[in-house]
Amino acid sequence: MIFYDGQPVRNRGRIDLGQSYDLYFEESGNPEGLPVLYLHGGPGAGLDASARCFHDPSTYNLIMYDQRGAGLSKPYAGIALNDTSLLIEDIEQLRNHLGIEQWIVSGGSWGSTLALAYAEAHPARCSNLVLRGVFLGTRDEMHWVNQGMRKLFPLEWLECVEGMSEAEQDHLHSTIRARLSGQDREAAVRAAIALAKFEWIAATVNPDLKEIEAELTPEFSLQYSQIVCHYVMNDFFIDPDQLIRDIGKIHGIPGYIVQGTCDWVCPPWSAVRLHKAWPGSRLSLLKGAGHSSGEPKVAEAMLATMEELKALAR
Repeated sequence: MIFYDGQPVRNRGRIDLGQSYDLYFEESGNPEGLPVLYLHGGPGAGLDASARCFHDPSTYNLIMYDQRGAGLSKPYAGIALNDTSLLIEDIEQLRNHLGIEQWIVSGGSWGSTLALAYAEAHPARCSNLVLRGVFLGTRDEMHWVNQGMRKLFPLEWLECVEGMSEAEQDHLHSTIRARLSGQDREAAVRAAIALAKFEWIAATVNPDLKEIEAELTPEFSLQYSQIVCHYVMNDFFIDPDQLIRDIGKIHGIPGYIVQGTCDWVCPPWSAVRLHKAWPGSRLSLLKGAGHSSGEPKVAEAMLATMEELKALAR
């Protein structure tokens, strides 16, 4: 399979969301093509430019953007007016701004959560959903992140929680949030990078430590950790099991689920639960693949899905 690497950005823009927030977006591919909205993970990780390689630029009009407080959207690491319902409103503002009636909505990890929440709120605006590394925003899943992942990555966990008491370790995100809110910038940077590094290492089967450390700059790590801790401590602003409870709202929307069996960040059970609750969805369970969209089998499956949707649209 041939990936569509090296795509240029066709258009960059900003939308004023009000109350000192704005949204940065990018478009690539064919302006007259099938619209695709690609939602980044995190929350707070910022748009993933590498995901362009899954989308044929002659067929797709690919829209990517930085969610509130993330990436180039402003304010930097803003959390004062930042919750899931507002993110859904932002997507609708972006859709209206671009004059799009309906689009394919795609996302991985937290991006899959937001895609589901958006589709359940605005099902008529979604022609298809393409989801990777499914996360349903439940406490059970976060318990795994805080308690289970440490058992698979013990040395990385110890590095992440260095200097923390056992009680602080058991409430990792609130502990990190306290560091971020303190006056000691060095301690804040150290905590932010440690949290992001632990999650980044767990996201791939064979992590490249040099690549990860180069990516996790102080500016990025502070921004990411501030937003992700804000969402974790508020249960992602989603009611308990809301996305499964409301799945009937999207029963008419075709769904394509790509999930690695060695996804240590978002283990496969959530993807299986979603598939079983969603008639008409298709689950590709990839043996030996991890969480990241850069995992070879995951990347191939994402490309194959978008190629299939391209063929169906002809």
